[in-house]
Amino acid sequence: MAASHLPLTGPLAASRGMSGALLLLVGVVIVAVLLAAFVWGRRAKTREPAPPRPGEQPRLPEGGPVGDVVEHREPDELPRTERRLSPHELKGKGTHDSSPPR
Repeated sequence: MAASHLPLTGPLAASRGMSGALLLLVGVVIVAVLLAAFVWGRRAKTREPAPPRPGEQPRLPEGGPVGDVVEHREPDELPRTERRLSPHELKGKGTHDSSPPR
């Protein structure tokens, strides 16, 4: 007797119903995990310190920014060669400070 001629029986129909119930259960578990993650994130956010008020923001010193260096770069001519120069062959000159050091 061929397998295609067998009538559908109860266990086959029950397994289809079980797979649908299993999918529903998996969906409910996923939704529950997402809701728990959302609640956990909200609780963590409420424990964080509040952002600083405008009066608590850092201010610049009266003398202006500290440690700024202003430079003017001048072009430094590169020698004409047939090959590329590597970084250690380049000169480190061509830059000077606009004001003497303090």
